[in-house]
Amino acid sequence: MADAVPSGTLIIQFAKEPVAGRVKTRMIPHLSADQACDLHRELTQWTNGQLATATVSEVWLAVAGEGANPFFAGLVYQRLLLQCGADLGERMYNALLLGLKSYSKVLVVGSDCPFIDEAYLQQALASLNQADVVLGPALDGGYVLIGAGRVHPEWFSGVKWGSAKVLAQTRERLESTGSNWRELEALTDIDRPEDLPCWRALQNSPPQSAV
Repeated sequence: MADAVPSGTLIIQFAKEPVAGRVKTRMIPHLSADQACDLHRELTQWTNGQLATATVSEVWLAVAGEGANPFFAGLVYQRLLLQCGADLGERMYNALLLGLKSYSKVLVVGSDCPFIDEAYLQQALASLNQADVVLGPALDGGYVLIGAGRVHPEWFSGVKWGSAKVLAQTRERLESTGSNWRELEALTDIDRPEDLPCWRALQNSPPQSAV
C-alpha cells in the first residue's frame, strides 16, 4: 500500500520555557529578570491566541526547555514537541522536516511578534502555492515566520542567529540552493526596550469589530 501523500497545513509555534534570566534577556536591565519573564509569558500567550483562533491550520507547540512546565498547559495546540538541534536553525529545520511528513505546507512562527494575525498567516500559506519558501521579515533584520512546502538544511546552515544579518544570510542560502521564495510585510519583534511601546499600544488598542 502506497504511503499517504501529505496534505493540509500546519503552524508550529516556537516557544521557550519561561525561566527568569533565560528569556527576553535583551530587555534586562531595562526590565528585571522576573519582569522580562512575565513579558515572555504575555507574548507567548498572545501569539498562541492568535494562532489558535485562526481558521487556517492545525497548531503544534515546539518547546525549548521543559515541556512539562505548567505554563504550557494553558496554551492551545494539538501536539507538543521538544525542539531538537544544536542551534535555532537546526531546530527549525527539524521541526519543518517533521511537519512536512504529514502536511503539505508548514509554517514556523516565533513567540516574539504579536502582530502576526490570521490575515498574515493566510498570506503566508497562499505564497506557498507559488514558492518553495515564504519569509515574514522582522524590522530588526531577522524574520518572524518561515514556511515551506519542502525543506533544505542549507537554508539554516551558518546563519548568525540573533543578529541583524539573519534575513540577508537566509536569502543568500535560498538563492544558493536554487530555491524560490516570497516575502511578506516586515513586522516588529518585541526584543528590545525600544520595542515595548509598540507592544503596549497593541495591548491597549480596541478590539476590531466583527464584519
